[in-house]
Amino acid sequence: MKSVQVAIRAIGNSKGIVIPKPVLAQLDLDRVAAMTVENGAIVLRKPASEVRAGWAQAAKIVAELSEDALVLGEFGNADDADLQW
Repeated sequence: MKSVQVAIRAIGNSKGIVIPKPVLAQLDLDRVAAMTVENGAIVLRKPASEVRAGWAQAAKIVAELSEDALVLGEFGNADDADLQW
């Protein structure tokens, strides 16, 4: 993309810029962006997805389908019988 000048505008007590819609579409940014400053440049990226995003819902579906049986079965250590709980 070629360089484009954008105006820095007052937004309340802060300053901001308007990012053209085609630029946001090209970057696939919608509501949130991760912003860093690298080598004197402002860099916007898609935010990293949350760790384990969707795992809870996936586990719920597996449990509802009764597909949550142990694969290896239950097993303990050889010395577990001597332990008092």
